This record gives sequence, C-alpha cells and structure tokens, in this order.
Amino acid sequence: MTMNKILIIGNLGSDPEMRYTPNGNPVTSFTVATNRRYKASDGENREETEWFRISAWNRLAETCNQYLQRGSKVYVEGRLSSRTYVGNDGETRVSLDVNASEVRFIDSRGANASSSGGFSEGGSIPDSTGSSSTSPSPDSTGSSSTSPSIEGEGEIEDDLPW
Repeated sequence: MTMNKILIIGNLGSDPEMRYTPNGNPVTSFTVATNRRYKASDGENREETEWFRISAWNRLAETCNQYLQRGSKVYVEGRLSSRTYVGNDGETRVSLDVNASEVRFIDSRGANASSSGGFSEGGSIPDSTGSSSTSPSPDSTGSSSTSPSIEGEGEIEDDLPW
C-alpha cells in the first residue's frame, strides 16, 4: 500500500482565483504560506516560510472561492506533487502543489465569510443561516457549534489531534 497525503495549516497569500476547465468543471487556485520559527545554532532567531499552491475542484472550488480571501487561516488536506520550472529570471524553481480534498476554515474574515467551517469534495454549499461576519469562538475540542460544513452528509467532527 502507498499513500500521498499532506496536511497544511497556514494563511492564504492571495485571494482565490476560480476558472473553468474546457468541459465546465470549476477549479479554484490559491496559495497558502506556513511559517516555522526556530533558534539557529548561532543563537539567532530565524523564520522560514514555505509556500504551497492549492487547487480545489468542483463544489469544493466554488465554496473556497466564495468564502476565502487573502489572509484567511485554513487547514488543507490533499495530495502533494512537486514540479520544477524555470522562472522569468532564468533560475530553476520548485513548486509544491496540493490537490485539495478537504479545506477547513479556521477563521473568517470580511463580510463574505459567515463563520469557520470545513468543506470537502462532493458535498453541498452551506445555507446562509449563519450570516454573522464575526467568527464564533471554538470550544475546547476546536469545533464551532455554528460552523457550516460539507462532507458527504451532516456535520463534520473535528478530528484534528489538537
């Protein structure tokens, strides 16, 4: 058995961009940045940022495009692939691409977002019953009682280990 699965928690670096394939399937692309802070052997505090290019498809694409914006904190689960390319400056670069199977909104920002929640491929768009622009505080399990969610049918249980 083999498995290719990645979990990312980070912030959107830009607003999502939705487009359609020639056969009409929606795809939304956005970037997510993760930060790592550490103390180097010379005692200096350092920070590294990794960027991931995320692609969400079909209903998940529509939901991400509707609710996410630059700066939003998200949990992304999906399949990782890497590719090399030559940038405009002639340098060879590596891109870390994730085909998202699940996106959870850790916080909400702006008037468009109603509350934190999670969405997966194959579900339906949440209703607009939680139209408040402020995000409810998560309880001790990390889940929010008013979060819209999509994953098959019914509410998603928060299965994050923290």
